[in-house]
Amino acid sequence: MCLRRLLPVLGLAIWAGGAAAQDLGPPREAAGAAGPWELALDGSFRRCGLMLAAEAGPVGQALRFPAGCRRALPVVNGIAGWRREGDLIQFLDREGQPVLAFAGPDGEGPRSAEAPSGERYSLAQAGARPAAPEAPLVTPAALSSPPIPRDTWAGAPASATAVAGLYTLDRFVEKDVCRVALKSDGAQVQEGCRDPGLALFDPTAWHYDAGRLVLVARRGHSVELIPVGEGRWRRDPEIGTTFVLRRVEP
Repeated sequence: MCLRRLLPVLGLAIWAGGAAAQDLGPPREAAGAAGPWELALDGSFRRCGLMLAAEAGPVGQALRFPAGCRRALPVVNGIAGWRREGDLIQFLDREGQPVLAFAGPDGEGPRSAEAPSGERYSLAQAGARPAAPEAPLVTPAALSSPPIPRDTWAGAPASATAVAGLYTLDRFVEKDVCRVALKSDGAQVQEGCRDPGLALFDPTAWHYDAGRLVLVARRGHSVELIPVGEGRWRRDPEIGTTFVLRRVEP
Protein backbone atom coordinates (compact mmCIF):
# COMPACT_ATOMS: atom_id res chain seq x y z
CA MET A 1 0.00 0.00 0.00
CA CYS A 2 1.40 3.38 -0.94
CA LEU A 3 2.11 6.08 1.62
CA ARG A 4 -0.70 8.31 0.32
CA ARG A 5 -3.24 5.59 1.04
CA LEU A 6 -1.75 4.85 4.49
CA LEU A 7 -2.05 8.44 5.80
CA PRO A 8 -5.86 8.45 6.22
CA VAL A 9 -5.69 5.07 7.93
CA LEU A 10 -2.95 6.23 10.29
CA GLY A 11 -4.87 9.40 11.06
CA LEU A 12 -7.99 7.44 11.92
CA ALA A 13 -5.98 5.13 14.20
CA ILE A 14 -4.41 8.08 16.03
CA TRP A 15 -7.82 9.75 16.50
CA ALA A 16 -9.35 6.49 17.80
CA GLY A 17 -6.48 6.01 20.21
CA GLY A 18 -6.91 9.55 21.58
CA ALA A 19 -10.64 9.07 22.01
CA ALA A 20 -10.07 5.80 23.83
CA ALA A 21 -7.63 7.50 26.16
CA GLN A 22 -10.24 10.12 26.98
CA ASP A 23 -12.79 7.42 27.80
CA LEU A 24 -10.63 5.61 30.32
CA GLY A 25 -12.70 7.16 33.08
CA PRO A 26 -11.57 8.35 36.51
CA PRO A 27 -8.30 7.28 38.12
CA ARG A 28 -8.47 3.82 39.65
CA GLU A 29 -8.09 5.21 43.19
CA ALA A 30 -10.99 7.62 42.71
CA ALA A 31 -13.21 4.94 41.20
CA GLY A 32 -12.61 2.77 44.26
CA ALA A 33 -13.96 5.46 46.61
CA ALA A 34 -16.87 6.62 44.42
CA GLY A 35 -20.35 6.11 45.81
CA PRO A 36 -22.63 7.31 48.63
CA TRP A 37 -21.02 8.61 51.83
CA GLU A 38 -22.21 10.38 54.96
CA LEU A 39 -20.52 13.50 56.32
CA ALA A 40 -21.05 14.39 60.01
CA LEU A 41 -19.92 17.18 62.32
CA ASP A 42 -18.43 15.48 65.36
CA GLY A 43 -20.21 16.12 68.65
CA SER A 44 -23.46 17.08 66.97
CA PHE A 45 -26.45 15.64 65.16
CA ARG A 46 -25.57 17.48 61.96
CA ARG A 47 -24.93 15.15 59.06
CA CYS A 48 -25.51 14.94 55.33
CA GLY A 49 -25.51 12.33 52.59
CA LEU A 50 -22.96 12.93 49.83
CA MET A 51 -22.38 11.30 46.47
CA LEU A 52 -18.72 11.04 45.46
CA ALA A 53 -19.16 10.68 41.71
CA ALA A 54 -16.75 8.84 39.45
CA GLU A 55 -16.86 11.41 36.64
CA ALA A 56 -14.66 14.48 36.52
CA GLY A 57 -15.96 17.71 38.04
CA PRO A 58 -14.85 21.36 37.99
CA VAL A 59 -11.91 20.24 40.16
CA GLY A 60 -11.05 16.61 40.75
CA GLN A 61 -14.08 14.33 40.66
CA ALA A 62 -17.66 15.60 40.93
CA LEU A 63 -19.28 15.76 44.38
CA ARG A 64 -23.05 16.07 44.85
CA PHE A 65 -25.24 16.67 47.90
CA PRO A 66 -28.84 17.77 48.67
CA ALA A 67 -29.55 21.49 48.99
CA GLY A 68 -30.34 21.05 52.69
CA CYS A 69 -26.69 20.20 53.36
CA ARG A 70 -25.71 23.83 52.77
CA ARG A 71 -27.57 24.82 55.93
CA ALA A 72 -26.91 21.71 58.01
CA LEU A 73 -23.16 21.68 57.25
CA PRO A 74 -22.03 25.08 55.90
CA VAL A 75 -18.56 23.69 55.20
CA VAL A 76 -19.92 22.06 52.02
CA ASN A 77 -20.57 25.51 50.51
CA GLY A 78 -16.85 25.80 49.82
CA ILE A 79 -16.44 22.31 48.34
CA ALA A 80 -16.32 21.97 44.55
CA GLY A 81 -15.01 18.42 44.11
CA TRP A 82 -13.02 15.58 45.59
CA ARG A 83 -10.04 13.37 44.88
CA ARG A 84 -8.27 10.42 46.39
CA GLU A 85 -4.52 10.44 46.94
CA GLY A 86 -3.23 7.21 48.39
CA ASP A 87 -5.23 6.60 51.55
CA LEU A 88 -6.56 10.18 51.72
CA ILE A 89 -9.98 11.31 50.50
CA GLN A 90 -9.76 15.07 49.97
CA PHE A 91 -12.62 17.54 49.55
CA LEU A 92 -11.45 20.40 47.32
CA ASP A 93 -12.31 24.08 47.05
CA ARG A 94 -12.84 25.88 43.74
CA GLU A 95 -9.07 26.33 43.36
CA GLY A 96 -8.44 22.62 43.80
CA GLN A 97 -7.01 23.01 47.30
CA PRO A 98 -8.00 20.55 50.07
CA VAL A 99 -10.65 21.82 52.50
CA LEU A 100 -10.93 18.52 54.36
CA ALA A 101 -8.53 15.58 54.10
CA PHE A 102 -9.92 12.33 55.50
CA ALA A 103 -7.32 9.77 56.48
CA GLY A 104 -8.04 6.06 56.47
CA PRO A 105 -9.89 4.86 59.58
CA ASP A 106 -8.47 2.77 62.38
CA GLY A 107 -10.36 -0.49 62.09
CA GLU A 108 -14.02 -0.18 61.07
CA GLY A 109 -14.57 3.39 62.29
CA PRO A 110 -15.26 6.41 60.06
CA ARG A 111 -12.61 8.59 58.46
CA SER A 112 -11.80 11.81 60.29
CA ALA A 113 -10.60 15.27 59.24
CA GLU A 114 -10.14 18.67 60.85
CA ALA A 115 -11.34 21.84 59.11
CA PRO A 116 -9.27 25.06 59.15
CA SER A 117 -11.80 26.38 61.69
CA GLY A 118 -10.88 23.59 64.11
CA GLU A 119 -14.12 21.64 63.72
CA ARG A 120 -13.74 17.90 63.25
CA TYR A 121 -15.75 15.96 60.67
CA SER A 122 -16.31 12.26 60.12
CA LEU A 123 -16.86 10.56 56.77
CA ALA A 124 -18.33 7.07 56.52
CA GLN A 125 -19.66 5.05 53.62
CA ALA A 126 -23.44 5.16 53.62
CA GLY A 127 -24.93 2.08 55.22
CA ALA A 128 -21.61 1.02 56.75
CA ARG A 129 -22.22 0.56 60.45
CA PRO A 130 -19.61 -1.13 62.60
CA ALA A 131 -20.76 -3.59 65.22
CA ALA A 132 -21.70 -2.26 68.63
CA PRO A 133 -19.02 -2.53 71.32
CA GLU A 134 -18.87 -5.94 72.99
CA ALA A 135 -18.92 -4.33 76.42
CA PRO A 136 -21.47 -1.54 77.01
CA LEU A 137 -20.21 1.77 78.34
CA VAL A 138 -22.76 1.53 81.14
CA THR A 139 -22.79 -1.69 83.13
CA PRO A 140 -24.69 -2.77 86.27
CA ALA A 141 -21.46 -2.19 88.18
CA ALA A 142 -21.27 1.39 86.90
CA LEU A 143 -24.85 2.02 87.97
CA SER A 144 -23.95 1.01 91.52
CA SER A 145 -20.83 3.18 91.63
CA PRO A 146 -20.47 5.88 94.33
CA PRO A 147 -22.58 9.00 93.75
CA ILE A 148 -21.01 12.02 92.04
CA PRO A 149 -20.57 14.96 94.44
CA ARG A 150 -23.49 17.34 94.02
CA ASP A 151 -21.20 20.35 93.89
CA THR A 152 -19.70 19.03 90.64
CA TRP A 153 -22.57 20.50 88.62
CA ALA A 154 -25.51 22.48 89.93
CA GLY A 155 -28.68 20.43 89.73
CA ALA A 156 -26.95 17.29 88.47
CA PRO A 157 -28.35 13.88 89.47
CA ALA A 158 -26.36 12.15 92.18
CA SER A 159 -25.56 8.97 90.23
CA ALA A 160 -25.99 7.11 86.95
CA THR A 161 -28.79 5.13 88.56
CA ALA A 162 -30.81 8.33 88.87
CA VAL A 163 -30.26 9.07 85.17
CA ALA A 164 -31.28 5.70 83.69
CA GLY A 165 -34.82 5.54 82.33
CA LEU A 166 -37.03 6.42 79.36
CA TYR A 167 -36.65 9.81 77.67
CA THR A 168 -38.48 11.63 74.92
CA LEU A 169 -36.91 14.07 72.49
CA ASP A 170 -38.40 17.57 72.25
CA ARG A 171 -37.58 19.90 69.38
CA PHE A 172 -38.25 23.64 69.10
CA VAL A 173 -41.85 23.21 67.98
CA GLU A 174 -42.57 19.49 68.01
CA LYS A 175 -42.71 17.52 71.26
CA ASP A 176 -42.24 13.82 71.91
CA VAL A 177 -40.90 13.11 68.40
CA CYS A 178 -38.69 10.22 69.44
CA ARG A 179 -38.04 8.14 72.53
CA VAL A 180 -34.80 6.60 73.73
CA ALA A 181 -34.29 4.22 76.62
CA LEU A 182 -31.15 4.53 78.76
CA LYS A 183 -30.60 1.09 80.29
CA SER A 184 -27.82 -0.68 82.15
CA ASP A 185 -26.75 -2.44 78.95
CA GLY A 186 -26.79 0.61 76.67
CA ALA A 187 -29.12 3.04 74.87
CA GLN A 188 -31.86 2.18 72.40
CA VAL A 189 -34.08 4.31 70.17
CA GLN A 190 -37.67 3.12 70.51
CA GLU A 191 -39.90 2.11 67.60
CA GLY A 192 -41.92 4.87 65.97
CA CYS A 193 -39.14 7.48 66.13
CA ARG A 194 -40.16 10.47 63.99
CA ASP A 195 -36.92 12.42 64.33
CA PRO A 196 -34.46 11.69 61.48
CA GLY A 197 -31.56 13.31 63.33
CA LEU A 198 -31.75 11.00 66.34
CA ALA A 199 -32.54 8.00 64.15
CA LEU A 200 -29.38 8.61 62.09
CA PHE A 201 -27.29 9.28 65.20
CA ASP A 202 -28.55 5.92 66.53
CA PRO A 203 -27.27 6.00 70.13
CA THR A 204 -26.31 2.56 71.42
CA ALA A 205 -24.47 3.48 74.62
CA TRP A 206 -24.32 6.21 77.26
CA HIS A 207 -22.42 7.21 80.35
CA TYR A 208 -22.74 9.76 83.10
CA ASP A 209 -19.78 11.59 84.57
CA ALA A 210 -19.21 14.90 86.34
CA GLY A 211 -22.83 15.93 85.89
CA ARG A 212 -22.85 15.36 82.13
CA LEU A 213 -24.86 12.81 80.19
CA VAL A 214 -23.02 11.52 77.13
CA LEU A 215 -24.84 9.68 74.34
CA VAL A 216 -22.61 7.52 72.13
CA ALA A 217 -23.66 6.67 68.57
CA ARG A 218 -23.16 3.29 66.96
CA ARG A 219 -20.41 4.79 64.81
CA GLY A 220 -18.58 6.20 67.82
CA HIS A 221 -19.69 9.86 67.71
CA SER A 222 -20.87 11.33 70.98
CA VAL A 223 -22.90 14.28 72.20
CA GLU A 224 -22.91 15.79 75.69
CA LEU A 225 -25.99 16.99 77.52
CA ILE A 226 -26.32 18.99 80.71
CA PRO A 227 -29.19 18.93 83.24
CA VAL A 228 -31.69 21.79 83.09
CA GLY A 229 -34.04 20.60 85.81
CA GLU A 230 -37.20 18.47 86.08
CA GLY A 231 -35.66 15.42 84.42
CA ARG A 232 -34.63 17.37 81.32
CA TRP A 233 -31.29 17.49 79.52
CA ARG A 234 -30.17 19.75 76.71
CA ARG A 235 -27.24 19.57 74.32
CA ASP A 236 -24.08 21.37 75.39
CA PRO A 237 -23.30 23.66 73.70
CA GLU A 238 -26.80 24.54 72.53
CA ILE A 239 -26.36 24.97 68.77
CA GLY A 240 -28.71 24.52 65.85
CA THR A 241 -32.23 23.29 66.47
CA THR A 242 -33.48 22.72 70.01
CA PHE A 243 -32.50 19.32 71.40
CA VAL A 244 -33.92 18.43 74.80
CA LEU A 245 -34.31 14.98 76.37
CA ARG A 246 -37.21 14.89 78.84
CA ARG A 247 -37.77 11.99 81.19
CA VAL A 248 -41.16 10.24 80.84
CA GLU A 249 -42.86 7.29 82.41
CA PRO A 250 -42.66 3.97 80.52
